[in-house]
Amino acid sequence: MSRLRCFLKKSHRAGVPAQILFFLAFFLCVPKLQAQTAWTVVGPAGGDARAFASFPGQPKHLLLGTTNSWLYESVDEGASWHRLAKLDSADGFVLDSIVVDSADSSTIYVGAWKDSDGGGLWISHDRGRTWIEPAPFKGQPVHALAQAPSDPRILYAGTLAGVFRSSDGGATWTQISPPDSHEIHEIESLAVDPDRSDTVYAGTWHLPWKTTDGGKTWHNIKQGLIVDSDVFSIIVDPEHTHIVYLSACSGIYKSENAGILFHKIQGIPSEARRTRSLMQDPENREVVYAGTTEGLYKTVNGGKSFERMTDSDVVVNGVYVEPEDSSRVLLATDRGGVLASQNGGVTFTPSNQGISERKVAALLVDRDDPERLYAGVVNDKNYGGVFRSSDGGAHWEQLDSGLDGRDVFALAQTKDGAVVAGTGHGIFVLHAAAGGDPAPAPPGGTAAAPQPGQTWQPRNDIANTIVKTVTETHDRTRVNIEKQVQAPVIELQSPVHALDVSGDVWVAATSYGLLTSRDQGASWQDGPVMGEGDYLSVTVHGGTMAAARADGVVLSKDAGQSWWPMGIPTMLTRIHRVAFSPDGTLWLGAREGVYYTRDMGRTWLWLHRLPFRDVDDLSYDAALKRILVSSRSSDQVYSIDPKTLKWDWWQTGYRIVLVRGAGDRLVAASLDDGVLVGPRAAPTAQTAPAGGMSAQQ
Repeated sequence: MSRLRCFLKKSHRAGVPAQILFFLAFFLCVPKLQAQTAWTVVGPAGGDARAFASFPGQPKHLLLGTTNSWLYESVDEGASWHRLAKLDSADGFVLDSIVVDSADSSTIYVGAWKDSDGGGLWISHDRGRTWIEPAPFKGQPVHALAQAPSDPRILYAGTLAGVFRSSDGGATWTQISPPDSHEIHEIESLAVDPDRSDTVYAGTWHLPWKTTDGGKTWHNIKQGLIVDSDVFSIIVDPEHTHIVYLSACSGIYKSENAGILFHKIQGIPSEARRTRSLMQDPENREVVYAGTTEGLYKTVNGGKSFERMTDSDVVVNGVYVEPEDSSRVLLATDRGGVLASQNGGVTFTPSNQGISERKVAALLVDRDDPERLYAGVVNDKNYGGVFRSSDGGAHWEQLDSGLDGRDVFALAQTKDGAVVAGTGHGIFVLHAAAGGDPAPAPPGGTAAAPQPGQTWQPRNDIANTIVKTVTETHDRTRVNIEKQVQAPVIELQSPVHALDVSGDVWVAATSYGLLTSRDQGASWQDGPVMGEGDYLSVTVHGGTMAAARADGVVLSKDAGQSWWPMGIPTMLTRIHRVAFSPDGTLWLGAREGVYYTRDMGRTWLWLHRLPFRDVDDLSYDAALKRILVSSRSSDQVYSIDPKTLKWDWWQTGYRIVLVRGAGDRLVAASLDDGVLVGPRAAPTAQTAPAGGMSAQQ
């Protein structure tokens, strides 16, 4: 300890910031940690996919951009994928523009954007192992990239500021659109004439422009277009360079005189206006694919007519057609990941093996089989719902029948094994299927269909009793009598944030209020508690229940028939979770950290040595006999012994929504990377002391 004091004094004199000193002191005090085995991303497969690129002369070698900063690679024509690189430590960068150098396939260019104030250009010269960022683009959204087919040294990049050009393979860049232009900015798409490297088409959020002299002069090419139309995609026919296609909010257009005049192509309905990607068949130039927000369209006659090839709920961001076999078509889609066709787009199947980009908000480990996992996802509509794995995450099947595209925020298991889901609109139950476990999923996707009986059933009837004054005749005298009568049944429509269905009385924390059921969800009672809804968490210990809103906790000692407020520490600004341990201690996870009370709220203690704040999830794991803690702002998870208050911790490498125990390992749900599986065997030398510190109420 004397050496620590000496170190801190010297560091303070040297001007080392106090925050850094705190963390250095913490790690010097904590016992030496064992090396930690990496956590593994296991799916469910799928998520948002944005754009493709192929390696010159290697059509089966592909790259895929996502909406989560990750670049994926496939060496088998998209049958399977693996993560190649995360281009920024922050999540949420959209990788829309990928170019593999046509002269040197070791060089890869990727443009990215995030909202309106983040992004950049990344360049790798070693096939994606290491990356550099050219200074002109740091922090600047890059929406478009193009390489000149006739001169690979020349590249163009489109940003919110305008068009940039490099003549030395990306080493240096110069803006070639007028910096003070009120028109040539917010560049969404670029295309370079196959024969003339100085001829460039640029699509903006307003209209298209063209230069034939490398940017010295620019010409508006709006003739024939509906004005004020975002231009999402531009392609130039490599054999007949006077033929140009472009897509905009107002539809798809074709020019047969190099952009002097465009004609709107008919055949795509008005609701499919946003055509995000155009792709010409390399073998047959009369065939053009249009990826829209209302499905994939295809023309086989140069745009005279289009036919929709997919359902209208498929949002297509990118299209790839195999140069050596144009019957092989890949789509990069919202929510559905990659879809593959072997027959020119007539039919598609998922091809997502290795892609894990889903937002998992709920995670359940089967109490009798730790290899059986359930994951509830959000934002995926009919591609989402609940996914189940019977082999620890190696394969997944989608269980969405009956959920109708609802987001899933909570999963719980009844004592007889049924699974209950809390969704964005109500509560649903999935009873155990007859006939054993489902068959494993095929490579590259989820299993084809759930077993018979695997349909979620709604459990959303709220049937309260009310006191009503009725008039009755007794001994020929009419008297008013107060009676308990059944109120009209209403349907629960609000989001359900948490469930505890482990006992005879089920309880649900919803935006509508707190609901209890004594008939396995056939009917629910109650609602707002003390006039309040928006409950986020609930926990049960025998006949005692506790439930939390962001600003308070309520307690029930009669299985939810009555509730009263519990005293909480005054310094708490936002509560997220509550959980009982078996001895009746109530644990609380909040923005300020982890708190616990052994006397139902009369006194609270704070785990002041736990180097962790902003706790989003906290639960008790009966198998591990531990309190598990995580935060969406951190990649660390903690396991607390509720008796000794000692804790273990793991570094996952991903921002965590929640963590659960699964046999001799932990599993976690991440913000954007699906389900993670931790290393086997709990750490032994990673234990550090924790302690309680009184918290004022």
